[in-house]
Amino acid sequence: MSFPLLTATAALPAVGAIATAAVPAAQRTAAKWLALLFSLATLALAATVAVRFDPGGDRYQLTESHAWIKDFGVRYELGVDGIGVALVALTALLIPFIVLAGWHDADPLETGSKRWRPTQGFFALILAVEAMVILSFEATDVFLFYIFFEAMLIPMYFLIGGFGDRAHEHGEQAAATQRSYAAVKFLLYNLVGGLIMLAAVIGLYVVAGNFSLAEIAQARANGSLDMATNTERWLFLGFFFAFAVKAPLWPLHTWLPNAMQESTAPVAVLITAVVDKVGTFAMLRFCLQLFPEASKWATPVILVLAVISIIYGALLAVGQRDIKRLVAYASISHFGFIILGIFAMTSQGQSGATLYMVNHGISTAALMLVAGFLISRRGSRLIADYGGVQKVAPVLAGTFLIGGLATLSLPGLAPFVSEFLVLVGAFARYPAIGIVATFGIVLAALYTLVLYQRTMTGPVKPEVSAMPDLRVRELVVVAPLVVLLIFLGVYPKPVTDIVNPAVKQTLSDVHKKDPRPEVEAAK
Repeated sequence: MSFPLLTATAALPAVGAIATAAVPAAQRTAAKWLALLFSLATLALAATVAVRFDPGGDRYQLTESHAWIKDFGVRYELGVDGIGVALVALTALLIPFIVLAGWHDADPLETGSKRWRPTQGFFALILAVEAMVILSFEATDVFLFYIFFEAMLIPMYFLIGGFGDRAHEHGEQAAATQRSYAAVKFLLYNLVGGLIMLAAVIGLYVVAGNFSLAEIAQARANGSLDMATNTERWLFLGFFFAFAVKAPLWPLHTWLPNAMQESTAPVAVLITAVVDKVGTFAMLRFCLQLFPEASKWATPVILVLAVISIIYGALLAVGQRDIKRLVAYASISHFGFIILGIFAMTSQGQSGATLYMVNHGISTAALMLVAGFLISRRGSRLIADYGGVQKVAPVLAGTFLIGGLATLSLPGLAPFVSEFLVLVGAFARYPAIGIVATFGIVLAALYTLVLYQRTMTGPVKPEVSAMPDLRVRELVVVAPLVVLLIFLGVYPKPVTDIVNPAVKQTLSDVHKKDPRPEVEAAK
């Protein structure tokens, strides 16, 4: 038997979570280093997956299949296509930076505080989330995917509710109340979506007789499994609703600003750059592949919701006073672009959407982590409490600017390529939708540049006059992300070469081809 590489990639952070949690309470530093080592080892395995994956080979590679619950046709089946490889790599890449950025976020509070922050638990929960997210990207059994899609909510709930941001203007008791509210709201929204999806998963089993993605898709393709139109549409809606909550798509997005506002900056990155990607990934893997006709039927409504997310998220970002809420609403706008690309049903749109998932993860991590370093120095999330930071901390201000420019998709930085492909794909089939979506770019420039102007330029406020610049650990976190933003901005080929074959197969699943360009004949 060949080495189960995919299982190992997901199992390693799970083992790391257990080992980190078991470190004695007094050995906080040892727990941090152990978590970092396990995250780096997971990154090495994810890199091996990417190297061994052959873009010109079978659709699903490095596959594993074992009987699990025979009476219900549930199997432990794993496999990755190009889209899965890209997102497994993104997850494994970001976790070491999240661990390093949160190095002191779970240290005990000051003397006299009634609360103690269990450091080991914080880092163990991060590794547990990583394990579940990676398995979600690898699972090709629908029931197996559902288990980890839901299970990741538990560690995320504790990360949001138990390890919130220390910067709160209304005191510790108010902060605890707000964290609890944000954590419960996150859990309830996602549990409701998951319960609706569970009903759809059961319905799929009743119709298909098994949970294997490959077998169901093959049966759909050769005509041996013929779903009634209404049945397929209801099943599609059950799956899509859960994924839209996770994504998050308007109007199911309202849990995200609260969750990101009350979380530490590394946990906020974990939410929007890692966990939320499971929703958009699942739209590509499960909605389009299992329910092709229903996906085409629902496309007009989904495109409208995506455009509303783009404009609505950007408009609310413009008016925010809280730095973290601004980044949260910007992410809602960006996820609208991703979903627009997926349901534009063109190769450019879907390639751009997949590339956008990767680039958004890197750019949001860069911006939010630097914002977290800024907030930890000043002790406030409010934009009005800053001013003139670039004069006292120029490196911090410079990296903050690069993260912001990536967020507004400046040419030369990674998100520009993906946003451009999404818009090209949308214009090719839905020009009116593409025109409206373009206004999101203008609004992105507005909220990003206004944020930078109000926090980094102008007179130096007394409260920030002694603010230190980025330290070595913080530079180790930010510098590689900045390098990646520039590298993928000028040379995205390593990612597009991996994802493009999978995108073509996804378009084939829904029986769509790229529209032919209309060129006026020369006279």
